[in-house]
Amino acid sequence: MSKTKQKTRVLVLGGNFAGLGAAQKIRDHAGDAVEITVIDRKAYLDYIPNIPLEIFEGRDPAVTMHMPLVEALAEDDIHFEQAEIEAIDVDAKTVTLRPNERPGAPTYVQPYDKLVIALGARLAFDEIEGFAEFGHTVSDAWHANRLIEFLKTEYKGGPIAIGSARFTQGHRGRPSWLPTALAACEGPPVELALSLAHWLEENGKGGAKNITLFTPAEMIAEDAGEKVVHQLLQAAGEMGFGYKNRTQDITRITAEGIEFANGESLKAELKIVFPNWKPHDFLLGLPISDEVGFIVTGIDMRNPDYPDVFACGDAAALTVPKLGAIGHQETEVVGRQVAKDVGALSANEADEPWHPEVLCIGDMGGGKAFYIHATSWFGGDIQELRMGRLPYAQKLAYKELFFRNHGRVPNWGVPFAKWSAEGIAV
Repeated sequence: MSKTKQKTRVLVLGGNFAGLGAAQKIRDHAGDAVEITVIDRKAYLDYIPNIPLEIFEGRDPAVTMHMPLVEALAEDDIHFEQAEIEAIDVDAKTVTLRPNERPGAPTYVQPYDKLVIALGARLAFDEIEGFAEFGHTVSDAWHANRLIEFLKTEYKGGPIAIGSARFTQGHRGRPSWLPTALAACEGPPVELALSLAHWLEENGKGGAKNITLFTPAEMIAEDAGEKVVHQLLQAAGEMGFGYKNRTQDITRITAEGIEFANGESLKAELKIVFPNWKPHDFLLGLPISDEVGFIVTGIDMRNPDYPDVFACGDAAALTVPKLGAIGHQETEVVGRQVAKDVGALSANEADEPWHPEVLCIGDMGGGKAFYIHATSWFGGDIQELRMGRLPYAQKLAYKELFFRNHGRVPNWGVPFAKWSAEGIAV
């Protein structure tokens, strides 16, 4: 009797946007030729982009922004394992994991044929002196709920500082066309400033004049391009926002405000910060990683020295800025490349060049949002900013579509915003 051909074992590390998307795209393109397992420390996807909108509209993101992951994966015959990743051995082609559904489990070693690293990044709030005592953020449901509680019960109407710590980006293996970013992603601080200003006005606690945006870079949201940033800053200035650039980094947060590495400081009653994004500790020093721990890949999202290792999303060195739309684009590349390896796609189909694009929709409060589409960060000529009610409707619709289809958003899901966004109307 002939033996049944063994399927290619694909391990996907991480189950948020990049991990879920990569697993689904691999199934789409490789079909039954692969056996896919997703490993994550939690059994739900955290829909992070809409967290600020949820708290300012009176909803708990712990209730509304968590999508069950196991059922979503099962629809595509993708196995899920809840565990912490502790080590990767790319020479032995194994992953060491520790099941974490209940405390006390031993470690296990799991082999793979293809490995997709989509673990996201570690947000280094713990490296900012004074953050636990005096800082706030909206990076997850817990911190967002802590912020809205402070605004409702403790905030006295004083100055507010919103901005980013310095991002440490690796350089080893970085292509010449990818710039060095001083902040990991600055769409969120811009979004938060605009939506918070509206909330303050609605609740009689101030408005845009209370808020100062700061950035370690020459200009905030530099990946959006100079034209877009100029439009944003002009609109923000007319609304009354303050602005401070070239802060270099956050030195510490105190009860009085924020101190910066350039020697300056901002007085603030409320300090909302976005930290350095760092790779997980066990990635540092691997032969597939750059000097800070992000996974080195080519434009095919494949490590050049270990071609059975892929990365996408925030764990990939190529993902700069650390933006969900870029990670989403990368999952399509990974899916096609794995399919090529198992003979499900031709090289012509799989190797279609990927041209990264910045796509960002941010809440402004009051049923309005801004939409940014730019390629200038990557050497292109697109710099587009739109503001109005249709981008807001698109932001809500995209989330609803995402949840309803368990992460399977049609290809028109993101491009829809390109033609639905209204003209600039602050």
